[in-house]
Amino acid sequence: MSTVSTHIMFQGQAADALALYASIFPNFKTLAREDYAEGDLAPEGTVKLATIDFNGAILQVIDSPVPHAFDFTPSMSLFVDCADEAELTYAFEVLSEGGEVMMPLDNYGFSKRFGWCRDRFGLSWQINLPA
Repeated sequence: MSTVSTHIMFQGQAADALALYASIFPNFKTLAREDYAEGDLAPEGTVKLATIDFNGAILQVIDSPVPHAFDFTPSMSLFVDCADEAELTYAFEVLSEGGEVMMPLDNYGFSKRFGWCRDRFGLSWQINLPA
């Protein structure tokens, strides 16, 4: 085995999601991106494949070329340890806007503060401030 990465499949919203995540996290960097062209299987301009370096974790992000009956599940989340309270609060507020708060920011006993939300694209995030 040479690599393991997280694969995230959107249904037409990958570009908007990537722009949002990059606006929140300065260490969310696009290493490579190819979009679908006119005549491809998916609508022109949607993401065929983007490779992201998210603070050293590699993410493979696509827009599915075919519709699926399923979407994201909260049983799989991106877990982010933040450096300070301001970073934690900002990330959580922006990610949860238009989405769903599953656990509001609070001290649940395992870290200083923690929150769990689903963003407006359906992706689940666990945002943590370690003890």
